[in-house]
Amino acid sequence: MNKVILMGRLTKDPEVRYTQTNNTLVATFSLAVNRRFVRQGEERQADFLNIVAWGKQGEFCSKYFKKGQQVGVIRKNTN
Repeated sequence: MNKVILMGRLTKDPEVRYTQTNNTLVATFSLAVNRRFVRQGEERQADFLNIVAWGKQGEFCSKYFKKGQQVGVIRKNTN
C-alpha cells in the first residue's frame, strides 16, 4: 500500500465539469506545495501539482476550496 500526503495552497479556484457518459462531477485544481528544504543562497521553491477529485469529493472541493486556501490532500493506493 502506498500513501501520499500533500499540504499546499490552491493556485486558483477549482474548475468543475461533468463527464459525458454518466454525468459524474469532476473538480480539478492545482496545488502549490513548498519544498521542505532550501539550498543555501536560494529562495524557497514550490512544486505545482494538478489534482483531480471525482464525485462527492469533487463536489466538496468545488464548494469549499478557494484560491490561496491551504488544504491537505491524501491519496491512498491499495493496489
